[in-house]
Amino acid sequence: MAQRTFSIVKPDAVRKGFTGAILAEIDKAGFQIVAIKKASISKQQAQGFYYVHKERPFFDDLTTFMSSGPLVLMVLEKDNAIADLRQLMGATNPANAEEGTIRKKFAGSIQENAIHGSDAEDTAAFEIAYWFAGYELI
Repeated sequence: MAQRTFSIVKPDAVRKGFTGAILAEIDKAGFQIVAIKKASISKQQAQGFYYVHKERPFFDDLTTFMSSGPLVLMVLEKDNAIADLRQLMGATNPANAEEGTIRKKFAGSIQENAIHGSDAEDTAAFEIAYWFAGYELI
């Protein structure tokens, strides 16, 4: 059965012109794009989105980075979408990512790692609802 997940092409990848290539990788991997939009978000929006990390030492840097420029928000669908997207993205640290993964190809550092993807069904549900109204989902 098809599963939905959430993904972001992060500001570093958008700035470097990698959006189209990343979308092509996602398409090639068999994902259907249910909803997509390009947006610039405020630091406050980023803080709300990453609220689960508010006590972590990287929280301020992360929310500053995520609000530093346009990004692409997406809802993706396919069988096993969450696990498949995480495999396609590769390790958080691009230096540890497998060849052929999005982060190996397009990421520059642990923070500027090109893409975000939900890590579980409950996370995906929260993340989708945070950025997309129900009527925006096909």
